[in-house]
Amino acid sequence: MKMKNALYLGVVAVAIAAVWAGSAVTLSAQQPARGAVPIDGDDIGGVVTGVNGPEAGVWVIAETMDLPTKFARIVVTDDQGRYVVPDLPKARYQVWVRGYGLVDSPRIDAMPGKQLNLRAVTAPDAAAAAKYYPAIYWYTMMKIPPAQDFGGTTDIPKDVTQELWRRRMNNTDCIGCHQLGQESTRTIPAAFGQFKSGAEAWGRRVASGQTGELMMNRLAVQLGGVPFKYFGDWTDRVAKGELPKHKPPRPQGVERNIVITSWEWSTDKHYLHDLVSSDRRYPTVNAYGALYGSPEYAPDNMAILDPKTNKVTFFKMPVADPSAPESFGPPFHASAAAKPMLPSAYWGEEKIWSQRANNHNGMFDKKGRVWFAAAVRGIENPAFCKKGSEHPSAKVFPLDRSGRQVSMLDPKTMKYSFIDTCFGTHHPQFGYDADDTLWLSGSGPVAGWVNTKVWDETGDAARAQGWAPWVLDTNGNGKLDEWTEPDKPAEAGKDTRIAGSGPYAVMPHPTDGSVWYTFNVFVGRPGFVRFDPKTKLSEFYAVPKEGLGVRGGDIDKDGVLWGSGSNGSLISFDRRKCKAPLNGPQATGDHCPEGFAFHKYPGPGFDGFENTSAEASYYTWVDHHNTAGLGDNVPISTANLQDGFVAFKDGKMILMRVPYPMGFYAKGLDGRIDDPNAGWKGRGLWSSSGDRTPWLMEGGKGSKPRAVHIQVRPDPLAH
Repeated sequence: MKMKNALYLGVVAVAIAAVWAGSAVTLSAQQPARGAVPIDGDDIGGVVTGVNGPEAGVWVIAETMDLPTKFARIVVTDDQGRYVVPDLPKARYQVWVRGYGLVDSPRIDAMPGKQLNLRAVTAPDAAAAAKYYPAIYWYTMMKIPPAQDFGGTTDIPKDVTQELWRRRMNNTDCIGCHQLGQESTRTIPAAFGQFKSGAEAWGRRVASGQTGELMMNRLAVQLGGVPFKYFGDWTDRVAKGELPKHKPPRPQGVERNIVITSWEWSTDKHYLHDLVSSDRRYPTVNAYGALYGSPEYAPDNMAILDPKTNKVTFFKMPVADPSAPESFGPPFHASAAAKPMLPSAYWGEEKIWSQRANNHNGMFDKKGRVWFAAAVRGIENPAFCKKGSEHPSAKVFPLDRSGRQVSMLDPKTMKYSFIDTCFGTHHPQFGYDADDTLWLSGSGPVAGWVNTKVWDETGDAARAQGWAPWVLDTNGNGKLDEWTEPDKPAEAGKDTRIAGSGPYAVMPHPTDGSVWYTFNVFVGRPGFVRFDPKTKLSEFYAVPKEGLGVRGGDIDKDGVLWGSGSNGSLISFDRRKCKAPLNGPQATGDHCPEGFAFHKYPGPGFDGFENTSAEASYYTWVDHHNTAGLGDNVPISTANLQDGFVAFKDGKMILMRVPYPMGFYAKGLDGRIDDPNAGWKGRGLWSSSGDRTPWLMEGGKGSKPRAVHIQVRPDPLAH
C-alpha cells in the first residue's frame, strides 16, 4: 500500500501507520504507548526494530529543509534500539534509519514532540550492505606493490621505496585533498567516456580540473605512472562486483552517546578547507557565536554560519592591492592552477575556483577577533623583508617572497585588516605569552611569528613580526652561531641549518614558551621540530621508519606531541623520555627513538599490512579543556577514510562517524564551550567537511559542504 504522509495543522499532529516494501514504519498515537521513550516537546524519540527485534547501534537521522539552510541531527540507538533526537528547531523533519547490515529505511515525515517508532530494513545482500561502509573498507581492496617491485626492478622509479609509496597512498598525496573509497572514487564517471583499461581511465581522471597538473605530476612523474595500474585494477575489480573483505562494527559504548548536528554552507562548487569557532586557549570565547570558514583556493567569499539562527552569510575578503593576481600555481602555490588541465566530469571546462585572498585557516584570539592565514598582496615581498633591510630578522635571513600572509577580521565591526608578513603562512596558533604571539606554519625555511600586542599598539606589521631559520645546535654550545647550509657537509664548530618542505602544523607549548611543528610533511625527512624563541635554536626529531611520516599535529598540556601518522596510527612523541643529549653533533634527528609511540587507528589495513590501519588522518587536535565531553587532554584525529573523527581516550580509540551524507572529510577541528554550566549541551566539537570536491560526497553534484557540531551526552537517551 502507498505511504500516506501525516498532515500537520498548527502544533497538533495525527499519527499514521505505513507499510513500504513489506517493512512497517509506525508513528505512535498522541498518547505515548507503554514503554515509550521519554522526550520533551522539541525531541523526536522512539524505538528502532528489525526482523530480529531491537536494532542497537544504528543511526537515526532527522533532516529538514524548512530552516534557512539544510539542517540535520543524527543520533545512535542504545542496546534496546531506543533513540532520542534532542532539541530540534521547530520544523518539519524527515526521519530514517541507517546502519551496518541495513539499507536506508523509508523517510518518514515527523514533528518534534512526537514518538516515532521506526522499522529498520535489512540489506537484501552483501553488495547492498557494503554501499553504506566507510570508504576505508573499499580503499583497502586496492593492492600495494610487493617489496620486490621496488629498488629499480620494475617501472617504479628506483628512488621510490615501499615506505614512500605507502606514505603517498596515505595522508600526503591524494587523500591529502580527497576521500578515496567512497562510491564516486571507486567508480569511473561515465562522462569520461570509454577506456581500454582502468589504468587509462585513472590517467584521464586525475588530469581533470584545476588540480589536474599537480595530480599528474605526483602520480605520472614522481611515481612513474605506476599508481594508475593499481588504481585501475582496484576500480576494475569493484566494477565486476568484488566487495570489501572486512565489515565495519556498529558503534559501541560511548560511541552511542554521540549527537551530530550538521548544516549546509558554502556553495555546490566551492569547498571550505576549515572553520574556527573559538580560541583554543580560552574556549568560552565566541560562545554561541558564528563560525568562520576558510575557503582556501575556492572563492574569496568566506562562509559564515550562525548556528542560533541557522543562517549562512558571506563576507568577501579583500586584498590590500586590488591588482594582485590570483593565488594559483607557481610561483604561488603549486597545488592548484588557474585553469583546468582537462575538463571535469562534473563542471566541464568551467573555472570554478577564483580567488586572491587564499584564506587557508583561521584562529580566534581572546578578544573575539579572527586571524587568518590569508594572502593580502602578490608574492613579491616589500623591501623591509629583503637583503639590505635593517629589520632584525632580515639581517639574519632575508626573504624575497611569501605566498600567503596574515589578515584579521573583527566580527563586531566587520573591519578586515592586513598584516603583511615576509614569511609564508598556513596554520595559525596563538602562544601562551603576554604578547599573544601568533605563530604560523607554512613559513618554509624559517619560523615566523606576529606579536599581536605590538600590532594592536602600532598597526606596524614590520615591527610586529619576526622570523628565524631552522638551525640545530650541532656544536653543542647552546648559542646560535654560524651554520652550515643544508646541502653542505657538517663542519666542526658550526651549527647546522635544516631544510625541506618546512613546518606544517604549529603547536605552541602551554608552559615552557617553546613552539613545536610537524615538519617536512611533503619533502625531506618527516618529523617534529622544536623552536626556542629565546635562543632561536631548533631541535629536530625524525619519525622512525615504521611511522612513514606525519601530517597535522598538536601538543597536549603536558608537552606531549600527537600527530596524524602516515602508517595508519596516531603518533605520540614525549621529549621527556629522551636519553641522549638534545644538542650536539649527534642530535640531528635519530637521537630519541624512545620518545615515539604508535597507536593504531580503527579500520582495516591493506593486504600484506593486516596489522596496520589504512586510515589516512589529515590532522590531530588535542582537547585541552574537555570541550567534547570526553575529558581534558584528549587527542582527536580526523578519520578521513571513516567519515569523521577518532579520539584516543584511556588507551582506546573512539570513532565518531558522521554517517550522512557519506563522504564527510575534515581537515581540522576545534572545540567550544558555550555554557560551562549546561553540561553536555553547552559544549562540543566543531568542524567542516573539507574535501576539495564536495560533489563527490553522497548526493553528488549539487551537494554543499557541511559544518558539523559533535556532542557527547552521558547516555543515548539524554535530552
